[in-house]
Amino acid sequence: MTSVPDRPLRLAIIGAGPAGVYTADLLTKAERDFELSIDLFDRYPAPYGLIRYGVAPDHPRIKGIVKALHKVLDRGDIRFLGGVDFGTDLTLEDLRRHYDAVVVSTGAIRDADLDVPGVDLEGSFGAAEFVSWYDGHPDVPRHWPLTAREVAVIGNGNVALDVARMLSKHAEDLLVTEIPENVYAGLASSPVTDVHVFGRRGPAQVKFTPLELRELAHSRDVDIVLYPEDFEFDAASEEAATTNNQVKTMVGTLTNWLMEQEDRPGTASRRLHLHFLQQPVEILGADGAVAGLRMERMELDGTGNVTGTGEYTDYPVQAVYRAIGYHGSPVPGLAYDAGRGVVPNEAGRVLDEAGAVVPGVYASGWIKRGPVGLIGHTKGDALETIGCLLEDQPGLWTAQDPDEQAVLDLLTARGVEYTTWEGWLALDAHELALGAAATATGPVERERVKVVPREDMVRISRAG
Repeated sequence: MTSVPDRPLRLAIIGAGPAGVYTADLLTKAERDFELSIDLFDRYPAPYGLIRYGVAPDHPRIKGIVKALHKVLDRGDIRFLGGVDFGTDLTLEDLRRHYDAVVVSTGAIRDADLDVPGVDLEGSFGAAEFVSWYDGHPDVPRHWPLTAREVAVIGNGNVALDVARMLSKHAEDLLVTEIPENVYAGLASSPVTDVHVFGRRGPAQVKFTPLELRELAHSRDVDIVLYPEDFEFDAASEEAATTNNQVKTMVGTLTNWLMEQEDRPGTASRRLHLHFLQQPVEILGADGAVAGLRMERMELDGTGNVTGTGEYTDYPVQAVYRAIGYHGSPVPGLAYDAGRGVVPNEAGRVLDEAGAVVPGVYASGWIKRGPVGLIGHTKGDALETIGCLLEDQPGLWTAQDPDEQAVLDLLTARGVEYTTWEGWLALDAHELALGAAATATGPVERERVKVVPREDMVRISRAG
């Protein structure tokens, strides 16, 4: 067996979201006979990736996940380097010089395509873009065109429900979250009265979770509207609703809401409509802007899948949000599967265009397996990847310049204003102070207010 060199294995992880942090954490805890030196890079000045910029701010699980990630990075055995754009500030060739192995955990941040006429009309949006806006992403415009009274959201996953909830919720009820002032002002100006969520299959086939569904009922002055004709159940649906606890819970919740609907006064100023068994056919336009959405009625085929009926309904909406999934982006220097939006790999070992293993390069998270699954799946996925890395460990010591200071000197020489974990702690404290100030002068208690402009994030982080 190859002897272990008398220095730590240098590992670079690209992406400081859950996948990157879990990969680093699990590797530090793995049984091994060598020391580790891990640098965790991210293109944003702050860590946490999709948890900071991809989850609705009123989601109850955010704080718990952030606390867990914070605990890992605060130990001091994983170095965070933010504000570093892989492919521009550092290339794969640079990383190979300074590190023995590289793990790509860049996730998936853009919307999957929806191939229907009218998708490019003004007022047709990708859900990922909207999520980035209301989460205070530093690289998106500060303003969002919230001018529609009637809105459609296409999709039946958690993101679709997040988007629908954020669109229908009253802005003042979001002041208790960390939304920045520009997001509050935008949502407060919205004239929305009706938000329609469309799913292609039936209530037993939805992709959201019970927690997300139940959150809809917590919005003040928003009526949930359901339609009896959507509650069709074929043999596969009936079986799923009796054998799968999650499906049983969701079908039960929806069915109860439907039955209770007759007894509700229906006097809220806003309505959130849940439609099932409807497939988008065309986004209708007028003068270059969204004026409606044409949907085809679907029917279950006995297996839980659906077929079209040829019956169409036009909904008068002025904005359409497609929430049909995320899609990964190419990673500079690596092969890319455009169809799946992933870096080709075998169990986490990255492959080249010819299908051969790229030595010392691995993938973890959504860029590895596609944008499916919850946080728990990310941990299992990371375990598989580090298993391969540990198996390959004897041949990984390849860095020509492994000194920890060397990569910092390179970034400085290139004029990269990188941020550190200590910088994040300073930014974190600043956002908490903004929350305290807003609490002192505003109508509600605010734990924090998120800083949006990248230049401010960098300035505050580097000053700290």
